[in-house]
Amino acid sequence: MPTRSLAAVNVHIFRYKWHFLGGVLFVILSTLLTIFPAQLVRYSFDLVNEGIDLYHLFAGTQAQAGVYQLFGRNVLFYGMLIIGLALLRGIFLFFMRQTLIVMSRLIENDQKNQIFQHYQSLPLSFYRRHSTGDLMSRISEDVGRVRMYLGPGIMYFLQLVVLFILVVPLMLMVNVRLTLLTILPLPILSVTIFYINNLIEKKSDDIQRALASMTTFTQEAFSGIRVLKSFVRQQDSLEQFTVATNEYKDKSLSLNFVNSLFFPLIMFLVGISTVVTVWIGGQEVINGTITTGTIAEFIIYVNLLTWPVTALGWTSSLVQRAEASQARINEFLDEKTDIVSRRDVSQEIQGDIVFDHVSFTYPDTGIKALRDVSFRIKPGHTLAIIGNTGSGKSTVAALLCRLYDVTSGDIQVDGVDVRDYSLTSLREQIGYVPQDVFLFSDNIRNNINFGLNEPNEERMAQAARDADVYENIIRFPEGFDTKVGERGITLSGGQKQRVSIARALVKEPKILILDDSLSAVDTKTENAILDSLQRVMKNRTSLIISHRVSSVKLADQILVLDDGQIVQHGTHAALMAEADGLYRALYERQLQTEAVNE
Repeated sequence: MPTRSLAAVNVHIFRYKWHFLGGVLFVILSTLLTIFPAQLVRYSFDLVNEGIDLYHLFAGTQAQAGVYQLFGRNVLFYGMLIIGLALLRGIFLFFMRQTLIVMSRLIENDQKNQIFQHYQSLPLSFYRRHSTGDLMSRISEDVGRVRMYLGPGIMYFLQLVVLFILVVPLMLMVNVRLTLLTILPLPILSVTIFYINNLIEKKSDDIQRALASMTTFTQEAFSGIRVLKSFVRQQDSLEQFTVATNEYKDKSLSLNFVNSLFFPLIMFLVGISTVVTVWIGGQEVINGTITTGTIAEFIIYVNLLTWPVTALGWTSSLVQRAEASQARINEFLDEKTDIVSRRDVSQEIQGDIVFDHVSFTYPDTGIKALRDVSFRIKPGHTLAIIGNTGSGKSTVAALLCRLYDVTSGDIQVDGVDVRDYSLTSLREQIGYVPQDVFLFSDNIRNNINFGLNEPNEERMAQAARDADVYENIIRFPEGFDTKVGERGITLSGGQKQRVSIARALVKEPKILILDDSLSAVDTKTENAILDSLQRVMKNRTSLIISHRVSSVKLADQILVLDDGQIVQHGTHAALMAEADGLYRALYERQLQTEAVNE
């Protein structure tokens, strides 16, 4: 039953082998307890016929009352026995689901954890190639489809196999002709279910896509309601939404039509088997080859086989979908990160940073971000990198944190190549404030303490003061326990940046990287933050990346990048002395912009 792609889950099945083997045992026991009552029903029917005949045979005699009592006791005995076996079968069915279905849930949990852990090990280039929606679907929808194969798929397939192995020989032993004619419609039923189920699944996928499109449109409309109102596009938006809802409605009605045919078709094919059993069985009874009890037994067998055979078409569809989903999961799990430590060096960093003829090309886009860049930051010093948008400033920070590896050249920290450091050791000692601020949907306290294994209230408060956001936070009704909402939506742009700076400072890192982290604050707040950072930067290697000249005044040295190359390098005074230099041009342009804004 498993295919090549699904062979990847065998390791999980082996981990829970006792659940699997227990499930097989309970499938066999529950099936045996399904078959025995059918035979008891045959004995009961035959007993009733014989009892009625005997009762009439002894009519008018004293023995008739004894026959009646004996007949009643036997019927009661068989009835109680059938009820007892049904209860016992129910217990085994419970344990069957508690083993096989629980096994599938445990494997689903393990797979989700495995995929999530693997996601986190992959480099940033992986996330630039794949959308968030695709990543989410593989860890939720695809894993769910694999679980359906591991749980219901395997369970119903085992039931079918065991039933056929046990029931069909019993039926053949009673009457070959009746058996063959009775089970003849069942393969047709299975094939029909397979094709109808595939059609249902396809239409369900279409509905999900239509729903996702409608949901996305609605979310964007609500998020951008101010834009909609200001451009007076409400009617146009309503018309587009109506188109989306009509598409969803049409697809839903189409699925409902197929579902409406599904169960009547099953009942029709099952009914054919029942009619054949009664018709052919009746002829055999007339011929004296079988009894009426045998017809009742066969009808029970047909009904027993109907659901597993029906499920065979369904489980075949499940296997197909699980195979496709597991292939998508395997595609991600087979991707390996090339950001691994060569020597696993773990040591305390002093902060002597050297870029030696570093060039870098983004692997997914082919954009050459840095070209033969060389510089050094001495321990405890501050270097500023400034330049126009797209000049390669942020790439320097990404390479130093080893989010990417250099294409050529090398980067050393304290004389050790960053590729030789343990990734955990290197990144734990770097405080990185990224250009794109991201806050988690949690309270401010947990966002600031995110990088600490053991939260410290005193360090958290001091980090907030150094980032000039402490006064803002304590003015909130819930202070540091204020929820910031999705991606920090309840905070202003400047507040989000300052909370992000506090998150980096609370680690008390050996190397501090500020990647355009003051772009959303005004000049007054920027000066207050920079004044606070003077204490933090003292005796700490710092890298300030910005497109604003005003943000780099604390730097000992300034690098000017243009199109991935260093075009100027020196102090503020030295760079301003170069009349035709890019730094001076940026400075004068920003002065003019500030004058206009005032």
